[in-house]
Amino acid sequence: MKRIRVHYLLIVSLLLTACMGSSSTEDVRTVFNDYFDRHDTNLVWLTADGISADADTLLAVLRREVPACGLDTAAFFVPSIGELMALLHAHADSLELPADELLPRLDSLLSEAYIGYTTGMRYGFMRPERVFNRLDYKRKKGKVTEEFARLFDYEIIAHEKDEARGHLTAADRMDYLLQSEPNSPVYRKLKSRMATASDTTERLRLAVNLERCRWPIKHPGDEERRIVVNLPSQQLWAVCPDSVLNMRICCGATTNKTPLLCSEISYMQVNPEWVIPQNIVDTDVAHHAGDTAFFIRNDYYILERSSGDTLKPADVTREELESGHLRVAQRGGAGNSLGRVVFRFANNFSIYLHDTNNHRAFQRERRTLSHGCVRIEKPFEMACFLLPEADERKLEKLRLSMDIKPATDWGKRYLKEHVDDERPLKLITYHDVKPRMPLYIVYFTAYPNPDTGIVETWPDLYGYDKVVQREMKPFLAVDLK
Repeated sequence: MKRIRVHYLLIVSLLLTACMGSSSTEDVRTVFNDYFDRHDTNLVWLTADGISADADTLLAVLRREVPACGLDTAAFFVPSIGELMALLHAHADSLELPADELLPRLDSLLSEAYIGYTTGMRYGFMRPERVFNRLDYKRKKGKVTEEFARLFDYEIIAHEKDEARGHLTAADRMDYLLQSEPNSPVYRKLKSRMATASDTTERLRLAVNLERCRWPIKHPGDEERRIVVNLPSQQLWAVCPDSVLNMRICCGATTNKTPLLCSEISYMQVNPEWVIPQNIVDTDVAHHAGDTAFFIRNDYYILERSSGDTLKPADVTREELESGHLRVAQRGGAGNSLGRVVFRFANNFSIYLHDTNNHRAFQRERRTLSHGCVRIEKPFEMACFLLPEADERKLEKLRLSMDIKPATDWGKRYLKEHVDDERPLKLITYHDVKPRMPLYIVYFTAYPNPDTGIVETWPDLYGYDKVVQREMKPFLAVDLK
C-alpha cells in the first residue's frame, strides 16, 4: 500500500508552483466548474465548487488517528493527499490547475484512503484465521503430517471492502468513518498507552495488540461475568463487575499450542477419570506396552472400545494401543493428571480447564508444558466462581470431594463419621454451570490487567507477535526490515 508517487508529486508541485506565478490565472471555482462541465464524472470528494468539507474531515481524521495507532500515514496516502490539498486550499483564489490529471487522482487517493482505513479499523488489517491456521503442521506418532493444526478457532466476520466502498457516496459516510475504530475498553487503554510510549519496541508491541482488538470476533463484554485466559501472561482472570479472581495457568507447549477460541463452560466434573487422547497414547503411553508396573503406577486401565471389556496391560501390544480400537484411561483421585476437578466447554480440540496433580509447575516462570489443555492454579476458587448461588453446605461437599480441609462444623463431623469411607469421597461428582460461563482464550502481549486496569506486557511465548508484524508490515510506522 505504500505507493507514494514521488515523481508524480514532484512534477505536480512544480507545475502548480509555475502556475501560481502565471499571468494567466483563473478562479479555482471556475476551473472546477469547467472540469465538471466537460466530464461526466463520478468524483465523490470534489465538487464543482471545489474540495468538499468531507475531504477535509477525512484528512484530519487520518492525520490524527493513524499515528495514534502506531500505523504509517503513507499507507493511507496521507502525505500525498495533504500536499495536494494544501496547495489547492492555499491558492484557491488564484490557481491554474491541470484539472484533467490532478482532480481524478486526488479523488481516487481520498477514496482509497477512506476504504483502506475504515475496512482495516472494522475488520483488521490482516486475516488471522487464514494466517494462524497455516502456521504449524500437526504431529502424529512423533512425525509431522501434511495437515495444519488449527490454532485460531474464533468465528470471524468476513473482511469486506465492498461495505466501505458502498458508503463512499452515502449520506452517512462520515459517521461510518468516525465509528469505524473499535471502542472497547481494552482498545482505548492500549491506545492511551501508545500516546505516551516513545520506545520503538513498545510502540510496535502496542500496535500489534491494537490490531488484535480490531478482529471481527466475539470479544469479552464490559459487564458480563466471564473467564479470560491470556496465554502470554500465563494467567486466568475470572471477572465479574465487582471483583476479579486471578490465577496462574499452565498452557500448551510450543509443539502443542493451546488454540485461541471462544466458548462457554457448561459443567464441571469432580474427581474425573482421564480418557487419554489418542495422540497422547501414541506419544506417551504406547511405548510402555506390556509394562504392567507402568499402568499400575499411573492408575491407567485399558478398555476395548467395541465390547467395553477391560484388558490386562501385559496382553496388549504397542500396535494395539496405537490402533485406536482401545481406550486408555486414568482413574479419578489424588494422582489423576486432571487433578480433582475439570471444567468442560464445547470446542473442536478436546481441551478443557482443569486442576493438576503437579502444583509445583505453577512456580515456573514459563509454564508452556501441556498438550493443549489449560491447567489452573486455584480450582476450588474457580468452582465457587462458577457456582455463585451455591450455599455453604454445597461448597463444603465440594471441598470434601476434592479432599480439601473442611471449613464448617458439619464438614468436620461428616469427615470424622466417614473416616473409613473409600476415597475420594463422592458427595459431588458432577455439576452443571448455569448460566453457562463465557470463556475466552486470547493472546495479548500487552493487555490491561482486569484486576488493576494497568496495561501490562509479557513475552511473545508462541511467536505470534512476529507473525502479526509480518502481516501488517505495509501498515506499521516502524520499519521492521
